[in-house]
Amino acid sequence: MSKKVKSFLYNLVCFAILFILFRFLIEEYTNLTGLFIPITAFVVGTLTAPKFQAVQTPDGEKIFMRWLLLKGIREVG
Repeated sequence: MSKKVKSFLYNLVCFAILFILFRFLIEEYTNLTGLFIPITAFVVGTLTAPKFQAVQTPDGEKIFMRWLLLKGIREVG
């Protein structure tokens, strides 16, 4: 599996986990109803999910991560 596919899957899995978590929390603890629950969960999940990107370096292709809760860019693999 290429690094680009891995970074896409990392993005997808992290977003899905956060979306489900925020959807549950918003549904339980706010007065939002209907379509506002998934839309709000989508926006919050998009903003808080870590971003993974495959980059070609002189040492080969590597995956880097940037996240709102961590300072700077981290190498994942």
